[in-house]
Amino acid sequence: MSGNRAEDERGGAAGALLEIACDESGSDGENLTGGNTDVFAHAGVSLSVASAAATVGEIRDRIRSPAEEYKANHLLREKHRAVLEWLLAPEGPVHGRARVHLMEKAFFVVDRAVGLLLDDPAEAIALFRVGRPAFGEDGWRAFLEAANRLLRVRHDGDPVGDFYGTVDDLLRTRPRTDAARILERLAATRTRAVAYRDGLLAGPPLVPPLNPLLPAIVRTAALWNGHGRPVHLVHDRQNMLTPDRIAWIEATARRAGIGLAGLRLVVARDDARVQVADFLAGIARKIASDELNGRGDPALTALLRPYVDPHSVWGDARSGALLAPPVAG
Repeated sequence: MSGNRAEDERGGAAGALLEIACDESGSDGENLTGGNTDVFAHAGVSLSVASAAATVGEIRDRIRSPAEEYKANHLLREKHRAVLEWLLAPEGPVHGRARVHLMEKAFFVVDRAVGLLLDDPAEAIALFRVGRPAFGEDGWRAFLEAANRLLRVRHDGDPVGDFYGTVDDLLRTRPRTDAARILERLAATRTRAVAYRDGLLAGPPLVPPLNPLLPAIVRTAALWNGHGRPVHLVHDRQNMLTPDRIAWIEATARRAGIGLAGLRLVVARDDARVQVADFLAGIARKIASDELNGRGDPALTALLRPYVDPHSVWGDARSGALLAPPVAG
Protein backbone atom coordinates (compact mmCIF):
# COMPACT_ATOMS: atom_id res chain seq x y z
CA MET A 1 0.00 0.00 0.00
CA SER A 2 1.40 3.38 -0.99
CA GLY A 3 1.72 6.50 1.14
CA ASN A 4 3.48 7.29 4.40
CA ARG A 5 1.36 6.30 7.40
CA ALA A 6 2.52 9.17 9.62
CA GLU A 7 1.97 11.74 6.89
CA ASP A 8 -1.53 10.44 6.19
CA GLU A 9 -2.51 10.65 9.85
CA ARG A 10 -0.95 13.96 10.76
CA GLY A 11 -1.43 15.79 7.49
CA GLY A 12 2.21 16.09 6.46
CA ALA A 13 4.43 18.97 7.48
CA ALA A 14 3.56 21.26 10.37
CA GLY A 15 0.86 23.74 9.39
CA ALA A 16 -0.22 21.75 6.35
CA LEU A 17 -3.92 21.44 5.62
CA LEU A 18 -5.31 18.12 6.79
CA GLU A 19 -7.97 16.76 4.42
CA ILE A 20 -10.48 14.36 5.99
CA ALA A 21 -12.94 12.32 3.93
CA CYS A 22 -16.31 11.71 5.58
CA ASP A 23 -19.52 9.75 5.28
CA GLU A 24 -22.39 8.66 7.51
CA SER A 25 -24.60 5.66 8.18
CA GLY A 26 -28.00 5.39 9.82
CA SER A 27 -29.60 8.66 8.73
CA ASP A 28 -33.39 8.60 9.13
CA GLY A 29 -33.87 12.35 9.12
CA GLU A 30 -35.81 13.51 12.17
CA ASN A 31 -37.54 10.18 12.74
CA LEU A 32 -35.19 8.98 15.45
CA THR A 33 -37.58 6.75 17.40
CA GLY A 34 -39.38 5.00 14.55
CA GLY A 35 -36.78 4.75 11.81
CA ASN A 36 -34.84 1.78 10.51
CA THR A 37 -31.80 2.21 12.76
CA ASP A 38 -31.15 3.04 16.41
CA VAL A 39 -27.57 4.31 15.93
CA PHE A 40 -26.14 7.03 13.72
CA ALA A 41 -22.45 6.98 12.80
CA HIS A 42 -20.28 9.60 11.13
CA ALA A 43 -16.79 8.55 10.04
CA GLY A 44 -13.75 10.51 8.97
CA VAL A 45 -10.57 9.10 7.45
CA SER A 46 -7.16 10.65 6.87
CA LEU A 47 -5.85 8.74 3.87
CA SER A 48 -4.12 9.74 0.69
CA VAL A 49 -6.09 9.05 -2.47
CA ALA A 50 -3.60 6.34 -3.38
CA SER A 51 -3.85 4.63 0.03
CA ALA A 52 -7.64 4.70 -0.05
CA ALA A 53 -7.74 3.33 -3.58
CA ALA A 54 -5.37 0.54 -2.57
CA THR A 55 -7.60 -0.28 0.43
CA VAL A 56 -10.74 -0.42 -1.71
CA GLY A 57 -8.89 -2.53 -4.27
CA GLU A 58 -7.69 -4.95 -1.60
CA ILE A 59 -11.23 -5.32 -0.26
CA ARG A 60 -12.47 -6.09 -3.77
CA ASP A 61 -9.73 -8.63 -4.31
CA ARG A 62 -10.53 -10.37 -1.04
CA ILE A 63 -14.34 -10.35 -1.33
CA ARG A 64 -14.64 -10.82 -5.11
CA SER A 65 -18.28 -9.73 -5.32
CA PRO A 66 -19.59 -8.73 -8.77
CA ALA A 67 -21.25 -5.64 -7.23
CA GLU A 68 -20.30 -2.41 -8.98
CA GLU A 69 -20.22 -0.46 -5.72
CA TYR A 70 -19.16 -2.06 -2.45
CA LYS A 71 -20.87 -1.08 0.82
CA ALA A 72 -20.35 -1.93 4.48
CA ASN A 73 -22.82 -4.81 4.19
CA HIS A 74 -20.34 -6.68 2.02
CA LEU A 75 -17.80 -6.70 4.84
CA LEU A 76 -20.39 -7.46 7.53
CA ARG A 77 -21.37 -10.80 5.99
CA GLU A 78 -20.12 -13.70 8.08
CA LYS A 79 -18.33 -15.27 5.13
CA HIS A 80 -16.20 -12.09 4.88
CA ARG A 81 -15.40 -11.87 8.58
CA ALA A 82 -11.66 -12.16 7.91
CA VAL A 83 -11.78 -9.13 5.60
CA LEU A 84 -13.62 -7.08 8.22
CA GLU A 85 -11.08 -8.01 10.89
CA TRP A 86 -8.21 -7.19 8.53
CA LEU A 87 -9.68 -3.72 7.84
CA LEU A 88 -10.07 -2.80 11.52
CA ALA A 89 -7.01 -4.55 12.94
CA PRO A 90 -4.09 -2.58 14.44
CA GLU A 91 -1.98 -3.75 11.49
CA GLY A 92 -4.72 -2.85 9.01
CA PRO A 93 -4.87 -0.02 6.47
CA VAL A 94 -6.97 2.48 8.47
CA HIS A 95 -5.85 2.01 12.07
CA GLY A 96 -4.71 5.36 13.49
CA ARG A 97 -6.07 7.14 10.42
CA ALA A 98 -9.82 6.91 10.98
CA ARG A 99 -12.32 8.01 13.64
CA VAL A 100 -16.06 7.56 14.04
CA HIS A 101 -18.56 9.65 16.00
CA LEU A 102 -21.53 7.63 17.29
CA MET A 103 -25.00 8.80 18.30
CA GLU A 104 -27.48 6.65 20.18
CA LYS A 105 -30.67 8.04 18.65
CA ALA A 106 -32.97 7.55 21.62
CA PHE A 107 -30.54 9.39 23.88
CA PHE A 108 -30.14 12.15 21.28
CA VAL A 109 -33.91 12.73 21.45
CA VAL A 110 -33.88 12.92 25.26
CA ASP A 111 -30.82 15.15 25.25
CA ARG A 112 -32.40 17.59 22.80
CA ALA A 113 -35.80 17.60 24.53
CA VAL A 114 -34.36 18.19 28.00
CA GLY A 115 -31.95 20.76 26.59
CA LEU A 116 -34.81 22.70 25.00
CA LEU A 117 -37.22 22.52 27.92
CA LEU A 118 -34.94 22.54 30.98
CA ASP A 119 -31.59 23.73 29.67
CA ASP A 120 -29.99 21.20 32.01
CA PRO A 121 -27.77 18.58 30.30
CA ALA A 122 -27.23 16.60 33.48
CA GLU A 123 -30.95 15.88 33.72
CA ALA A 124 -30.93 14.35 30.23
CA ILE A 125 -28.52 11.57 31.13
CA ALA A 126 -30.24 11.08 34.50
CA LEU A 127 -33.67 10.70 32.88
CA PHE A 128 -32.32 8.42 30.17
CA ARG A 129 -30.67 6.09 32.66
CA VAL A 130 -33.77 5.70 34.89
CA GLY A 131 -36.58 6.15 32.37
CA ARG A 132 -36.96 2.62 31.04
CA PRO A 133 -36.77 0.84 34.41
CA ALA A 134 -39.11 3.42 35.96
CA PHE A 135 -41.80 3.47 33.26
CA GLY A 136 -41.42 0.05 31.69
CA GLU A 137 -40.77 -0.63 28.02
CA ASP A 138 -44.14 0.65 26.79
CA GLY A 139 -44.15 3.78 28.93
CA TRP A 140 -40.59 4.69 27.99
CA ARG A 141 -41.31 4.12 24.30
CA ALA A 142 -44.37 6.39 24.57
CA PHE A 143 -42.23 9.13 26.13
CA LEU A 144 -39.51 8.88 23.46
CA GLU A 145 -42.05 9.00 20.62
CA ALA A 146 -43.86 11.98 22.14
CA ALA A 147 -40.56 13.85 22.60
CA ASN A 148 -39.61 13.08 19.00
CA ARG A 149 -42.94 14.46 17.73
CA LEU A 150 -42.55 17.58 19.87
CA LEU A 151 -39.13 18.45 18.48
CA ARG A 152 -39.43 17.51 14.83
CA VAL A 153 -40.05 20.27 12.31
CA ARG A 154 -42.94 18.45 10.63
CA HIS A 155 -46.40 19.74 11.57
CA ASP A 156 -49.07 17.11 12.27
CA GLY A 157 -51.54 16.57 15.09
CA ASP A 158 -50.96 18.23 18.46
CA PRO A 159 -47.34 17.50 19.44
CA VAL A 160 -47.45 19.77 22.50
CA GLY A 161 -50.64 18.18 23.83
CA ASP A 162 -49.35 14.69 23.09
CA PHE A 163 -46.07 15.28 24.91
CA TYR A 164 -47.53 16.78 28.07
CA GLY A 165 -50.36 14.26 28.07
CA THR A 166 -47.75 11.49 28.05
CA VAL A 167 -45.80 13.17 30.85
CA ASP A 168 -48.99 13.51 32.94
CA ASP A 169 -49.93 9.85 32.30
CA LEU A 170 -46.52 8.64 33.44
CA LEU A 171 -46.60 10.81 36.53
CA ARG A 172 -50.04 9.51 37.41
CA THR A 173 -49.23 5.83 36.90
CA ARG A 174 -45.63 5.88 38.20
CA PRO A 175 -45.58 8.74 40.72
CA ARG A 176 -42.85 7.50 43.03
CA THR A 177 -40.14 6.51 40.60
CA ASP A 178 -36.61 7.84 40.25
CA ALA A 179 -37.72 9.57 37.04
CA ALA A 180 -40.77 11.33 38.52
CA ARG A 181 -38.75 14.31 39.82
CA ILE A 182 -37.48 15.11 36.33
CA LEU A 183 -40.93 14.62 34.77
CA GLU A 184 -42.38 17.04 37.30
CA ARG A 185 -39.91 19.64 36.08
CA LEU A 186 -40.82 18.87 32.46
CA ALA A 187 -44.53 19.14 33.21
CA ALA A 188 -44.02 22.81 34.12
CA THR A 189 -42.43 23.75 30.76
CA ARG A 190 -45.47 23.84 28.45
CA THR A 191 -45.05 27.57 27.77
CA ARG A 192 -41.54 26.99 26.44
CA ALA A 193 -42.74 24.11 24.25
CA VAL A 194 -45.57 26.22 22.80
CA ALA A 195 -43.11 29.00 21.98
CA TYR A 196 -40.85 26.48 20.25
CA ARG A 197 -43.67 25.09 18.10
CA ASP A 198 -44.88 28.62 17.26
CA GLY A 199 -41.38 29.41 16.07
CA LEU A 200 -41.47 26.41 13.74
CA LEU A 201 -44.77 27.61 12.28
CA ALA A 202 -43.12 30.94 11.46
CA GLY A 203 -40.62 29.10 9.26
CA PRO A 204 -38.52 25.93 9.35
CA PRO A 205 -35.14 26.37 11.04
CA LEU A 206 -31.97 26.16 9.00
CA VAL A 207 -30.76 23.32 11.23
CA PRO A 208 -33.49 20.83 12.21
CA PRO A 209 -32.92 20.12 15.92
CA LEU A 210 -33.24 16.34 15.53
CA ASN A 211 -31.07 15.87 12.47
CA PRO A 212 -27.77 14.38 13.71
CA LEU A 213 -25.69 14.98 10.59
CA LEU A 214 -24.76 18.64 11.01
CA PRO A 215 -23.51 18.50 14.62
CA ALA A 216 -21.71 15.25 13.77
CA ILE A 217 -19.77 17.00 10.99
CA VAL A 218 -18.75 19.77 13.38
CA ARG A 219 -17.60 17.14 15.89
CA THR A 220 -15.62 15.29 13.20
CA ALA A 221 -13.80 18.53 12.36
CA ALA A 222 -13.01 19.01 16.06
CA LEU A 223 -11.64 15.48 16.37
CA TRP A 224 -9.12 15.98 13.59
CA ASN A 225 -8.28 19.59 14.36
CA GLY A 226 -6.89 18.27 17.64
CA HIS A 227 -3.66 17.60 15.72
CA GLY A 228 -3.21 21.40 15.56
CA ARG A 229 -3.59 21.68 11.79
CA PRO A 230 -6.46 23.31 9.89
CA VAL A 231 -8.91 20.72 8.61
CA HIS A 232 -10.67 20.55 5.27
CA LEU A 233 -13.55 18.07 4.98
CA VAL A 234 -14.51 16.14 1.86
CA HIS A 235 -18.02 14.72 2.29
CA ASP A 236 -20.36 12.51 0.31
CA ARG A 237 -23.17 14.52 -1.28
CA GLN A 238 -26.26 14.83 0.92
CA ASN A 239 -29.50 16.73 0.31
CA MET A 240 -29.18 18.08 3.85
CA LEU A 241 -25.86 19.75 3.01
CA THR A 242 -27.10 22.88 1.26
CA PRO A 243 -24.81 25.91 0.86
CA ASP A 244 -26.53 27.65 3.78
CA ARG A 245 -26.06 24.66 6.07
CA ILE A 246 -22.43 24.26 5.05
CA ALA A 247 -21.99 27.93 5.98
CA TRP A 248 -23.63 27.14 9.36
CA ILE A 249 -21.19 24.25 9.92
CA GLU A 250 -18.21 26.47 9.15
CA ALA A 251 -19.49 29.32 11.35
CA THR A 252 -20.30 26.96 14.23
CA ALA A 253 -16.81 25.48 14.02
CA ARG A 254 -15.22 28.94 14.05
CA ARG A 255 -17.19 29.97 17.14
CA ALA A 256 -15.99 26.80 18.89
CA GLY A 257 -12.36 27.52 18.00
CA ILE A 258 -12.17 24.61 15.54
CA GLY A 259 -9.82 25.15 12.61
CA LEU A 260 -12.18 24.09 9.84
CA ALA A 261 -10.93 25.45 6.52
CA GLY A 262 -13.97 24.36 4.52
CA LEU A 263 -16.20 21.52 3.36
CA ARG A 264 -16.42 20.18 -0.18
CA LEU A 265 -19.05 17.73 -1.46
CA VAL A 266 -18.13 14.86 -3.78
CA VAL A 267 -19.79 11.79 -5.26
CA ALA A 268 -18.67 8.86 -3.09
CA ARG A 269 -17.97 6.49 -5.96
CA ASP A 270 -15.58 9.07 -7.42
CA ASP A 271 -13.44 9.35 -4.27
CA ALA A 272 -11.97 6.21 -2.73
CA ARG A 273 -11.35 8.04 0.55
CA VAL A 274 -15.08 8.67 0.97
CA GLN A 275 -15.77 5.04 0.10
CA VAL A 276 -13.50 3.96 2.97
CA ALA A 277 -15.32 6.40 5.29
CA ASP A 278 -18.60 4.86 4.12
CA PHE A 279 -17.31 1.37 4.99
CA LEU A 280 -16.25 2.48 8.47
CA ALA A 281 -19.49 4.35 9.21
CA GLY A 282 -21.66 1.39 8.23
CA ILE A 283 -19.48 -1.10 10.09
CA ALA A 284 -19.38 1.05 13.23
CA ARG A 285 -23.13 1.60 13.20
CA LYS A 286 -23.82 -2.14 13.01
CA ILE A 287 -21.28 -3.14 15.67
CA ALA A 288 -22.48 -0.38 18.02
CA SER A 289 -26.15 -1.24 17.45
CA ASP A 290 -25.49 -4.90 18.18
CA GLU A 291 -23.71 -3.96 21.40
CA LEU A 292 -26.52 -1.59 22.37
CA ASN A 293 -29.08 -4.37 21.94
CA GLY A 294 -27.16 -6.98 23.91
CA ARG A 295 -26.02 -9.07 20.96
CA GLY A 296 -22.54 -7.64 20.56
CA ASP A 297 -19.58 -9.57 19.23
CA PRO A 298 -16.77 -9.00 21.77
CA ALA A 299 -14.02 -9.38 19.17
CA LEU A 300 -15.55 -6.85 16.77
CA THR A 301 -16.39 -4.41 19.56
CA ALA A 302 -12.76 -4.57 20.71
CA LEU A 303 -11.56 -3.88 17.16
CA LEU A 304 -13.90 -0.89 16.82
CA ARG A 305 -13.06 0.73 20.16
CA PRO A 306 -9.87 2.58 19.09
CA TYR A 307 -11.84 4.33 16.33
CA VAL A 308 -14.70 5.63 18.52
CA ASP A 309 -14.92 9.31 19.44
CA PRO A 310 -14.80 9.48 23.26
CA HIS A 311 -17.36 12.30 23.07
CA SER A 312 -19.91 10.30 21.13
CA VAL A 313 -23.54 11.03 22.05
CA TRP A 314 -24.33 7.88 23.97
CA GLY A 315 -26.60 7.29 26.95
CA ASP A 316 -26.63 3.55 27.59
CA ALA A 317 -24.05 2.88 30.31
CA ARG A 318 -23.33 -0.80 29.64
CA SER A 319 -22.73 -0.61 25.90
CA GLY A 320 -21.08 2.80 26.23
CA ALA A 321 -18.44 1.35 28.53
CA LEU A 322 -17.71 -1.45 26.05
CA LEU A 323 -17.50 0.91 23.07
CA ALA A 324 -15.44 3.60 24.78
CA PRO A 325 -11.90 3.85 23.39
CA PRO A 326 -8.96 2.93 25.62
CA VAL A 327 -7.47 5.78 27.61
CA ALA A 328 -4.29 7.12 26.00
CA GLY A 329 -1.11 6.39 27.89
